[in-house]
Amino acid sequence: MEKFAGGQSNPTYKLTAASGEYVLRRQPPGKLLKSAHAMDREFRVLDALRDSKVPVARVYHLCEDRAVLGSMFYIMDFCDGRIFWKASLPELNSNAERGAIYEEMNRVLAELHKVDIDAAGLSDYGKPGNYFARQLTRWSSQYRASELRVIPAMEDLMAWLAENLPADDGKTALVHGDYRLDNLVFHHERPEIIAVLDWELSTLGHPYADLAYQCMQLRMPYDEVRPSGLDGMDRAALGIPGEAEYVARYCERMNIDGIDHWTFYLSFSFFRLAAIIQGVAKRAVVGNASNEKAAVLGEWVEPLAIKAMSVINEKRAGQTGH
Repeated sequence: MEKFAGGQSNPTYKLTAASGEYVLRRQPPGKLLKSAHAMDREFRVLDALRDSKVPVARVYHLCEDRAVLGSMFYIMDFCDGRIFWKASLPELNSNAERGAIYEEMNRVLAELHKVDIDAAGLSDYGKPGNYFARQLTRWSSQYRASELRVIPAMEDLMAWLAENLPADDGKTALVHGDYRLDNLVFHHERPEIIAVLDWELSTLGHPYADLAYQCMQLRMPYDEVRPSGLDGMDRAALGIPGEAEYVARYCERMNIDGIDHWTFYLSFSFFRLAAIIQGVAKRAVVGNASNEKAAVLGEWVEPLAIKAMSVINEKRAGQTGH
């Protein structure tokens, strides 16, 4: 049993047994925030997607008896493949390869949002409708519960989101909640996703939340140490599509003309990630975070909020002609 590096929320281990290789994923020890670290929900959605067009690891068993390991856990297949940690894909040798990786990410995201919720037995996996209103309430509450200090940019961001919440458009899909490059396992030789990982935040929600979240990740600064984005990098020179092109490809796959309220969806993604990271930082303070670097993550909260406000201010400047 060997713990995987990375991952701030749920400790995850590789199991090597006589019958093969598996993965054990468990809740962290200690007191947990309400509804967080829902291993049972992860297990359920992975099982539901077993025969779908969304590639996932096969799951075997969910153990809800906390006496066994001290917290709930489940066991699934180990999917041996490539995981890319840098959005610029420096380990790949050609623009064609990098472009193909992004095309595959886009394709699988669209397949996820096309899943027939009722046929998959997931019609009660979340509440349909008013997704962003409910998410804003949820993450605002969780942020307040884990707040360590007042961050002015977060206060401004939360106020703007509350004032600019779009009317519900009725769209509901199975959403991953943390769809990003390093949660995808690619085939060793082909630009093919063999497993989408980390379904802790999955629910029935708005499909544009996943798309905006991924695009938000790509707006992050390039960093040699941390998982990083593409801010300031020449995407075209790398063979990586720009944000508008990436969104357009998704729209083609979903047979829609475009996406309104994109600034809200992007800004909300920054806010939600900041709230999640604040929770990780709070767990580090009380001593039950699963990663020794968790406390350092708390330093990301303010920059994320500032980045979101810059997206909002860009939109404001465009509207006023400046």
